[in-house]
Amino acid sequence: MSSDARIVDKLVTARIALLLKQPFFGNLATRLKIVNADDWCPTAATDGRHFYFNTEFIDSLTPRETEFLFGHEVLHCVFDHFQLRAGKREHQLWNVACDYAVNQILKDYRVGEMPKDDKGKDKGFQDDKYKDWASEAIYDELYKKAKKNGQKFKDDLKKLGDLLDEHIDWDKDSQGNKEQEGKGKGTGSAPKYSKEELKKIRDEMKEAMVSAAQSVGAGNLPGAIQRMIQDLTEPKMNWREIIQQQIVSTMKSDYTFMKPSRRSWHMDAILPGMLNTDKIDICLALDASGSISEEQCREFLSEVKGIMDQYKDFNIHLWSFDTAVFNPKIFTPDNADEIEDYVLGSGGGTEFECNWEYMKSEGIEPKKFIMFTDGWPFNSWGDPDYCDTIFLINNTYDRNIEAPFGLTVPYEN
Repeated sequence: MSSDARIVDKLVTARIALLLKQPFFGNLATRLKIVNADDWCPTAATDGRHFYFNTEFIDSLTPRETEFLFGHEVLHCVFDHFQLRAGKREHQLWNVACDYAVNQILKDYRVGEMPKDDKGKDKGFQDDKYKDWASEAIYDELYKKAKKNGQKFKDDLKKLGDLLDEHIDWDKDSQGNKEQEGKGKGTGSAPKYSKEELKKIRDEMKEAMVSAAQSVGAGNLPGAIQRMIQDLTEPKMNWREIIQQQIVSTMKSDYTFMKPSRRSWHMDAILPGMLNTDKIDICLALDASGSISEEQCREFLSEVKGIMDQYKDFNIHLWSFDTAVFNPKIFTPDNADEIEDYVLGSGGGTEFECNWEYMKSEGIEPKKFIMFTDGWPFNSWGDPDYCDTIFLINNTYDRNIEAPFGLTVPYEN
């Protein structure tokens, strides 16, 4: 048997073992086409359709470690840990955060065994403190430590483990990270896909994930995956109606003699009638932190424009934020067209508290404060007692986020 055939046989055997011991992982692993990538891949990788492998790397693994590797690739697909989800985050740190999240689930559910080095130490990144943490939350903590400790943090990170596989930027329209290409024996490189193709791959994985989950039963799934399946299969609320009801509740009604009350028609006195205004006066904050993708930024601004289009008169105090508030602007019907040129900002860390600090410093006391966000603050969610708050959460990876105060409304396209 040739070396390549022997390695393929080893990979197929590992998938069969997963089917028998961990059917959810096994079902998803078997849909990945096994492809030799010695030319460009030093370890292993997946694009959601293929399992790319390096012959020498797979040969160095035990059967149980190979099962772990398959589980590792499957979870990267399930959680869409590719560079499109990374958004504006620092790529290497994002990759480490994703591996922490994935490896913890595999350990908790005893999927295979983490590959070990020559001294018997686990190769990959794993820490029990990150149990049930989303990759974004892990990234935020790592990012904060990196900013504080600089080079020392990078040195410490090297001691904690290695990436078990190659995290490729599959987007051919992106500049991306090219450092992984050409590291294999030959001169080949990883394939690239258009954004449309990548979206199709994600949709295929969602269907396969639901099918695999239904075949094994929800009780046999990790909690994070159970929540994803529940979200994909249960009907969603109409979030726009909820937001509209909340905005309408801020409209003022007053009395005016320009429109006398009908009750005064049969009385000697003239009573004022009710004057209902269609003017809304609200504050909107747009999360522009590193966890927000370009697509989400466009969606946020589109929804703000949609709110403006619904009302004849409005006073909308808009700003964006990451760890500080920037580009605050007041929009009225006179300058509504300027929303097309509004710039969200930089994309750093995420500190929700800065919104309340800004409102307090500027003397802003909104009747309704609406935050467009992915729901991943680094510390607190803000001041629960300052104003009536709505968190409109646009998060395709964790749809069960709920703010500790105010009204939480999940965003749906």
